[in-house]
Formats: sequence, C-alpha cells, structure tokens
Amino acid sequence: MMQRLLAVAVALLLLAGCATQTRALLAAPRTGPQQQELVATPFYAQERYQCGPAALAMVLGAAGISKSPDSLVGEVYLPGREGSLQIELQAAGRRHGALTTRIAPSMQALLAELDAGHPVLVLQNLSLPILPKWHYAVVIGYDIGSAEVILRSGTTRRMTMPLSTFENTWARSGFWGLVALPPGELPATASLATLQPDLIAYEAAVPPQSALLSYRAALQRWPNTLPLQLGLGNSAYAAGDKAAAAEAFRSVTVAHPSHGAAFNNLAVVLGELGQLDEARAAAQAAVDLGGAWRDEARATLLSLQKQASRP
Repeated sequence: MMQRLLAVAVALLLLAGCATQTRALLAAPRTGPQQQELVATPFYAQERYQCGPAALAMVLGAAGISKSPDSLVGEVYLPGREGSLQIELQAAGRRHGALTTRIAPSMQALLAELDAGHPVLVLQNLSLPILPKWHYAVVIGYDIGSAEVILRSGTTRRMTMPLSTFENTWARSGFWGLVALPPGELPATASLATLQPDLIAYEAAVPPQSALLSYRAALQRWPNTLPLQLGLGNSAYAAGDKAAAAEAFRSVTVAHPSHGAAFNNLAVVLGELGQLDEARAAAQAAVDLGGAWRDEARATLLSLQKQASRP
C-alpha cells in the first residue's frame, strides 16, 4: 500500500507545475489550425539507451534523408552516459545533409514549426528534477481542442500527452528542441542569431550546393546580412560557380562598403574570371580600406598586376 501511495505522489509531482505557456496558449484566440499531425513522419522504436539515434533518424526521415537508428548509434550514442548529447545529435544531422537548428524555446514556436511541416526533436525529463530521466522524443502534432500533444516516443508510434504535462517535462531541458531540414528550407521560428552559426557549421559539413540553397533562403528572410552574403559567395565559389560568387561578393561591397574582405574576395574571383580591370579596382579598394585585410589585399593587387602584365 505504501509503494502505491508513493507512486501516486510521484505521479502528482510530475504533473504539477505552472505550465504557464500552455494556459496562455489555450486562453488566447488562435488564428492558426486547431490541430495538426505530421503523419508521414517515420517511426523507429526507441530501444533502451538509444532514444537519441532513433529520434534523430525520425526527423532526418521527415526531411527526406533515410537513416536507420543503428547507422547513427556510432555517431551520437555515448555508452558512458548511456545516451546522447544534444551537440552530437545536431552535428550528426548536419553530416547527413540536414540543416539542424534549435527552435525558439516556447510552446508557440513548437506549434509554429509543426504548422510549417517540421517535426521537432525534443528533450524531456520524465522524472523529477532531482532524479532526472532524460528522454528524446519527436513531436509530430497537437490538438488544441483536447489540449494534447502528439509524439513519436519510446516504443509508441502515436503517443498523446496533455499539453501541460508535456510543457513541464520539456521545460526541465530548457525547452530544447531541434528541427532537421533539407537544403533550402528554414525553420519557421529560428532567429538570425540562432540560425547564423548553424548555417556556417552547415556550410562546413555539406556539399557547397546544399549550403548555397540554404544561404539563398536565409537571405530572402534577412536581406543584406553580411555573414550570410559572404557565406553565399563562398558556397558559390566552392560549387564552381565563379560568376555567382562574384555577384554575391559584389552585393556585399554595395551593402557593406567598408568591408575590406568582401572587396578582396571580389578581386580574387574577378581575376580568375579574367575581368582584370574591375578586379584591380576591387583590390585597390580593399587596400585603401586598410584594417586586418590590407596585407592580403596588397598581395592580391600585386598578383593581379603581374597577371595583367603577362603577354
């Protein structure tokens, strides 16, 4: 009898909590859908200690990247911890071609990503804060009318959970949520500050054409953003499209005329395209701007002058 009373007490503690976001969500007039379920999201039963690889395989599958949990275990599973760390999950997703990025830490952001067609990999603590039981699941839907969230979780293909309970278990991870998206698709809710470093990491991990698509999409949302413009130019150059790279770097010099690196990059690409007059003008502009790039710009200018003097 005592064990049953203790079990009930623990259950009540788990369900307790403010769940303030859920209350606000249900109380406010909703302009979006009342329910959503991404039924095409694949399901992999999560074996003991391997919920991270299975959850990652599910969101990758939803992005069109087919990977089995077993193929991901070596990349993300840490035997010493009997689980996976968030940083490994995000890096592994990038290595397999998905743009992986955090969503804004809120219930509203979670629903917005689902409405955009993006299942969300979340980290929950299914026990008490003092005795955590960490668990990765994939949120695939919600129902405002019944105040429930729908998950791929554990060995259950379609698990429903009260929104308030979900909020409490999710809040214990700091509302950590991750989306994995195909090239050229962006999260609905990520801020530029969050997405920008993830795009740079993505550029380093994937073929340049994939990075190019994602930088173009980002610049449509945040035009004239310097790191995004430079990333676009670098990706175009790495993809072998020097004309597109020149256009990208030229646009940086217009939007950010004091940025010497952009003028130097433009000079290098134009020189390789044989447009020597414009290349020398860009290199001279980089030299005149001074700063950390002056020596490299001088070297570029000298190289261009030698190139122009050849018969």
